[in-house]
Amino acid sequence: MRLISLKSFTLFVAVAAALTLSACGNKSNSIHGGEAEGVYLNVGKLKYQVEISRQLNPGSIPEDRTFVQDIAKGSQTLAPDELWFAVFVRVENPTHQPVAPATYFTISDTQGDVYEPVHIGASNPFAYSTSPIPPNGLAPDPDSVAAQLQSINGMELLFKLKRTTLDNRPLVLNIKSFSPADSASDVLDV
Repeated sequence: MRLISLKSFTLFVAVAAALTLSACGNKSNSIHGGEAEGVYLNVGKLKYQVEISRQLNPGSIPEDRTFVQDIAKGSQTLAPDELWFAVFVRVENPTHQPVAPATYFTISDTQGDVYEPVHIGASNPFAYSTSPIPPNGLAPDPDSVAAQLQSINGMELLFKLKRTTLDNRPLVLNIKSFSPADSASDVLDV
């Protein structure tokens, strides 16, 4: 049996410690894909979280009527084969400067269909805002109606989807930032 010299053992311990410490650098985890809602996704300097996504029924559910208020003209009605689908998003700015959130979102399905959100006017308190988020701040503002409504807790992205899209799951929300250029995607719980 061969014995390891004290000098060799000391060198081995020093190398192992150095490798261990180098793996513990000051890096932050960056997540660009989620398997379900609730995951914080890094896009540019901000963190995005899908709070909830769901089909809306403004004809039968009073709360849903508020989500489809102040929609751009020409987008207000649904075709017989369409439905309203909302994604409620929370955005966190962990930096020390104001940062504008992403402006480009899509939903895609397994058949390659891609949908862009319908424009919602600023008079709708749930509408997604592209206003800069304050340093170490959140959007929606914690004191806003959108943040306080427990059923959604986020800003709304409103989509018109084909009814058949719900059969082509999973649906994926794609988020794209142009300044800096970055993107992420999240599987929606439908």
